[in-house]
Order: sequence, then structure tokens, then C-alpha cells
Amino acid sequence: MTSNELTAISELLENEKTLIAKFSDYASNTSDATLKSKYEQMLSQYDIALKDSEVAAKVAAIVEKCLPENDTLAVKKFLMGSIELTTLKATDSDETVLAFTERVNKFEDTYPDLPHVATICVYPCYAKIVSQALEVEGVEVVCASGAFPSSQALIEVKTVETALALKDGATEIDIVMSLGKYLSGDYETLCDEIEELKAVCGDKKMKVILETGLLPSASDVKKASLLAMYAGADYIKTSTGKEVPAATPEAAYVMCQAIKEYYSKTGIQIGFKPAGGINTVHDALVYYTIVKEVLGEKWLTNQWFRLGTSRLANLLLSEVLGEEVKFF
Repeated sequence: MTSNELTAISELLENEKTLIAKFSDYASNTSDATLKSKYEQMLSQYDIALKDSEVAAKVAAIVEKCLPENDTLAVKKFLMGSIELTTLKATDSDETVLAFTERVNKFEDTYPDLPHVATICVYPCYAKIVSQALEVEGVEVVCASGAFPSSQALIEVKTVETALALKDGATEIDIVMSLGKYLSGDYETLCDEIEELKAVCGDKKMKVILETGLLPSASDVKKASLLAMYAGADYIKTSTGKEVPAATPEAAYVMCQAIKEYYSKTGIQIGFKPAGGINTVHDALVYYTIVKEVLGEKWLTNQWFRLGTSRLANLLLSEVLGEEVKFF
């Protein structure tokens, strides 16, 4: 094949790519439903044209007006029972994870009148240790799976890792949305991956992490939330805690609005989990207030509202007991 022929073929391929891109852009913006993908048709049913400044103003108004009434002992006890006590460190080991689990066991004996944490969250390689050592009834074993925290792996790797975590005793799974697929507009692959991983999980709850700090706008947070729920998420979660910024009240507000609208249209209740950067009791109260005001009392149980954190447990315990305590 001559160089001229190769050049001609290269030009044809480039022209084809240009035509495909133009068609995709047209299909995304046209009102002709026959040209839209099922994902774009789903998104078109919702208001996704959000302004970041308006979202920030709404959050500020909710927090200023409603947070003081939630700053109570009862709410702080509830928040303790919603914590997903998390250790996802490079320095984790069999010994440290076992000690981590034993502290949860000891907590119930030490403070029998206080709610225990909702879950222990670890890497899949520690699922067996936690599930075998955990003695407290009602505490779930969560594994951050699917090539956490980047999600950059073959889907076959993600499904096998998730299946092994469940086999070793995980009762819930957290996965990360394929952010690169979302940002490039490949909603089909994004949703296919979530669907495949949910199929592996079966009736076990699966949370989809959006990594909201890396999404460009409130509109993107809304779209990513809707796509994750549409693909089968049982929960949507803000962040891995490995990127900055992590959870923000603004992202939480948008995600809760998406959950509310999705529930209104489908009747399917989806849980919410802020995670990453929840460093103070006040932070936790902010997220509680947003959930209460946007989603309502139906979501104020630890089956539908969780907090992904580790440091918060001691802070809440200290406030409840009225003295500084470093138990966990």
C-alpha cells in the first residue's frame, strides 16, 4: 500500500470520526427522541440545568434556618448509629483491621445504651477478617470494591473482586463510578458497568460513588446521580475520600434533590451517603439537616442515610458523653 493510499485512508477515518461526533452532539441536543439514547431520554425527564450559585444559596439558607434545631443529643446519637466506620489506608494490615473490628465489638459492651456504628468499611482483602471477627448484630461489612478508588480497571477485574468480597463475607459493596466514561459522555459503558456489578451483588446493597469533587458543576452532579440510580445503585455516595474536594454540602443537596425526584417518578427509594472530609460534628449536622429538609423523615434511618468517616466517631461520642473520648 502506497503512502498516498495510507494518507487517504487516514483522512477518511478522521472524516468518519468528525461525522460521528457531530451526529452524537446533534442527538444529544435534538428534541427528536428517536435519535437520543435511552440514557439521554431518561435525563431529559429531569431538570439538570442547575446554576452553582443558586445551589450554594439554597444550601446556605437551609443550614442557617434549620441546623440549630438539629443540634441535639438525640440527633447526635442517631448520627453515631449512621456511621460507616472506615479504614481504607495503604498501611492497613490483618492485625490493624482485626484490632479495628475488635473495637466495634468492645463498644457494645462498654456503651450498651448507645447505638453502635452502622458498618465497618474495608478493602475486599479484609472482608473475611472482619466478617469472622465481628460479633455485633446489625453491623454490616462493607467493602470498597471495583478497583477503588479510581475505578480504572477492566470490568472483569471489578466483577471478580466484588464477587470475592461477597464470598468472604461482605454484606454491602461500594463501587466508584467510571468518572472518565462520564466525562467523555460514554453513558452506555458507564451504566453497563454499574449494572454488571449490581448483578454480582444481587440482593446485597451496592453504593455508587460519584467522586463529586471531580465533577465540573452542579448539573454534572445531578446527571451522574440520575445515571447511577438508573443503572441500579441502591445508594449514591459523594466521594472516595481520596480526592480533594471530597463531600460538600452543595453536592449533597443536589444528590438529595436527584434522589427525591427519582423516587417521585419511579417509586424506588435510594439511600444517600456523604463521605470524605466530614471532620467535625457540625459537618455531620449539616448533612443531616440537608437530608431532613430535602428528603424528609423517611430517609432518617441508618438504612437510608449513612456517613462515611472514621474520625467522626470519637467526636460524636465525646459530645454525647460530655467529655473527650478516644475510643475508636
